[in-house]
Amino acid sequence: MEKLLLSPDEAGEVLNLCKSTIYDLIRLRLLTSVKIGKRRLIPADACRELVDRLVANAEEEVSL
Repeated sequence: MEKLLLSPDEAGEVLNLCKSTIYDLIRLRLLTSVKIGKRRLIPADACRELVDRLVANAEEEVSL
């Protein structure tokens, strides 16, 4: 079964980013996260959405 929520370490592995960058993206509200108890978790879909936004922004910059 596919994980629906990822730890910051797991999200970092998926996105090829370090954990501190994941926390920066969360703090800047560029990466959606949820808090369950003391744990901060990232929905798997939020990783895909971040990549899609970054690609769209990059394509937009190229077309200008």
